[in-house]
Amino acid sequence: MKRIYAVLLLVLLLIGTSCIPQKDLLYLQHKEGATDSIAQFTEVQKPYRVQINDILNVQVKSVDQDAVNILNPSGDANLNASSQERAYFDGFTVDLHGNIRIPVLGKINVLGYTVEEIQNKIETQLLEQEFKETARIFVTVKLAGLRYVATGEVGSPGTNVMFQDRVNILEALANVGDISITGNRKDVLVIRQYPQGQQIHHLDLTDIAVMQSPYYYIQPNDMIYVKPLKQKSWGTGTTGRETFTTIASIIGLLATTTIILTRL
Repeated sequence: MKRIYAVLLLVLLLIGTSCIPQKDLLYLQHKEGATDSIAQFTEVQKPYRVQINDILNVQVKSVDQDAVNILNPSGDANLNASSQERAYFDGFTVDLHGNIRIPVLGKINVLGYTVEEIQNKIETQLLEQEFKETARIFVTVKLAGLRYVATGEVGSPGTNVMFQDRVNILEALANVGDISITGNRKDVLVIRQYPQGQQIHHLDLTDIAVMQSPYYYIQPNDMIYVKPLKQKSWGTGTTGRETFTTIASIIGLLATTTIILTRL
């Protein structure tokens, strides 16, 4: 009987350590003992500054629209192209020197500028070089989609583009099928591009305080990596039932092998 109790105890211990607890699967938990359902956070987000390989959409409008048509992408090269393809072909890509090349104006350096600053810069140059105040030039500059890569323990790893000005990391993950049950929500890596190189930032998505992080909102060309939990490498199952089934199979196999060997 003692051996039976020892085996049962071992099985229970393995089940308890192998299955994934619920607290590791829940997002935005109050980890400081707070129970309020309404939380107020001061948003920590600085204006995005354009980096190399970003794609900008530039549109110029005027009282005489025919006079500025040359400055605007035609958008009819391929009517069957997806919105992502149109953004790529009709947009202006920031080159390795931080420049974009616009008709009439030529090269304009935009590296490190916000889209508002680029708008003012293009509008000023147009008024100085090509048009008068009476033309009433109106320039809009936007990022041609927010491109990012999600890899690791997510539903659909790969490159994605979202056509929004702001996207938080939960939205970005939801867009790729969310984190799988074996993904580590407590240590999600955001690999971000800076002028001096890339940096890795760690986010705990199970803690509601992550909403105060400056990395809660993703930026163009971010890479999101979700590491696997230890339970996946153990291969014993992600739930108590799966773990019990696996361990029971192993014990049954060992018992059968032992009986066969003792009879030889």
